Amino acid sequence: MSDGPLRGISVLDCATLFAGPLAATVLGDFGADVVKVEHPRKHDPARTHGPAKDGIGLWWKSLARNKHTVTIDLGTPSGAALLRRLAARADVLIENFRPGTLERWGLGPDVLHEVNPRLIVARVTGFGQFGPYAGRPGFGTLAESMSGFAAVTGEPDGPPTLPPFGLADGVAALTLAGAVQTALYHRDVHGGPGQVIDLAIIEPLLTLLGPQPMAYDQLGIVPERTGNRSVNNAPRNTYRTRDGRWVAVSTSAQSVAERVLTLVGHPEVSTEPWFATGSGRAAHADLLDRYVGDWIAGRDLTDVVDAFDRAHAAVAPVYDIRDVFSDPQYRALDSLTTVEDDELGPVRMQNVLFRLSHSPGAIRWTGRGPGADNDAIFSGRLGIDADELAALREEGAI
Repeated sequence: MSDGPLRGISVLDCATLFAGPLAATVLGDFGADVVKVEHPRKHDPARTHGPAKDGIGLWWKSLARNKHTVTIDLGTPSGAALLRRLAARADVLIENFRPGTLERWGLGPDVLHEVNPRLIVARVTGFGQFGPYAGRPGFGTLAESMSGFAAVTGEPDGPPTLPPFGLADGVAALTLAGAVQTALYHRDVHGGPGQVIDLAIIEPLLTLLGPQPMAYDQLGIVPERTGNRSVNNAPRNTYRTRDGRWVAVSTSAQSVAERVLTLVGHPEVSTEPWFATGSGRAAHADLLDRYVGDWIAGRDLTDVVDAFDRAHAAVAPVYDIRDVFSDPQYRALDSLTTVEDDELGPVRMQNVLFRLSHSPGAIRWTGRGPGADNDAIFSGRLGIDADELAALREEGAI
């Protein structure tokens, strides 16, 4: 990619599953040269996660897009030596092994910085590199549980609820991509050295919980589950239409709350003293939900959305993936774009995360097979000849 904003940045993606690899995907989408490193015999488990077509994992096609794929057994002396040679030419190395694993292989940050003082070593683990839980296996589900997210998610009389997708991993991935770019900016603009990024998956989701820590610290408040309601404003909920569809309504802004209640035929409540604050409206959520819910229940989805739109009030249909595919706004944004895949032909997947007016990102290719670029990377970039490559294969190092 000759014109991406991250062109010239070389990334080694040595992580597995989701948080680390997705961070590398984001960097690759915007022009970074990403080399995905997998074990020769134990490939990234993400290859077999999720649905497959004709035995071909579909998630992998998106997660590994824009990445060259090589295989190295980092636990062998020859494999570790090969990674050090790659790291000597790289800007970023992303890994998610348990703390101490890279050091045991002779690939700790101290060693990597000896061969490349400018290298950014991005380490993402469940619990971070130190502390009593550092050695535990960590997954996003545990972060969703321990961060406080699950405790406040679900109906008041129901169990704590986990998301049906990798929320904590995804949030950690976007955080890590930002951390990498921050470290690169410090290095390249301010003349700083390479450094180590230590990201614990339990932390980014905690940050998204807003004022909860301060509210507990200062007021002793422990949030409870409120279903689809909010403790900060009302009406805020999902409501069922006459034709059996669902819509979500949000009234974070006072003016929007007034428009909604006027639309549903109850402008008088906007003159109540309690209506003037979000918390006051939240305390009267039963009343406001009844007014809004009854009005929506008497109309079909199209009529509800049209009426809210004319009133400049905030509403959205509750979509499943079929609706996302057909929605005109998503189509206008090309949020789900078509990419040509060598095995599956044209496939639809999420586009790059954001649009840049002068240096946009792009999807150049989809996820490749294990070791598809071994020769191109090891021979073309490191100058390893055919005999040495054969020896490395015989040894099982690649």
